Amino acid sequence: MNPVELSYSKEHEWVRIEQDGSATIGITAFAAEALGDVVFVDLPDAGSSLTQFGKFGEIESVKAVSDLFSPIGGTITEVNDGVVDNPQLVNDGAFEAGWLLKVSLSDRAELDALLSAADYESFIAFEGN
Repeated sequence: MNPVELSYSKEHEWVRIEQDGSATIGITAFAAEALGDVVFVDLPDAGSSLTQFGKFGEIESVKAVSDLFSPIGGTITEVNDGVVDNPQLVNDGAFEAGWLLKVSLSDRAELDALLSAADYESFIAFEGN
């Protein structure tokens, strides 16, 4: 089950808007499960700019290497060094300790281009068939 308070991209990333207006980005549990055991995460540095749906890094598992795409644009304010040091956190808690980036949003209207939890559930159900 995907948390209803998050927004989702078709590239299987999520974004949560925090109380202070910042955004937290990660990959979905569906993506983490599809990847298998995550062994490496390559993330940009704090201060880097993101473009909505633009590539921002890579995630490597025992099965494959996949690109990471930002669900929103903005400036990275924090990188989850815990995930860089221990990539298994993505598998253990994709929506909790496995988050990837914290971002200062450049345009809140970009959230309108993302999927709700229900729409994302429908998307992955359709994609799986």
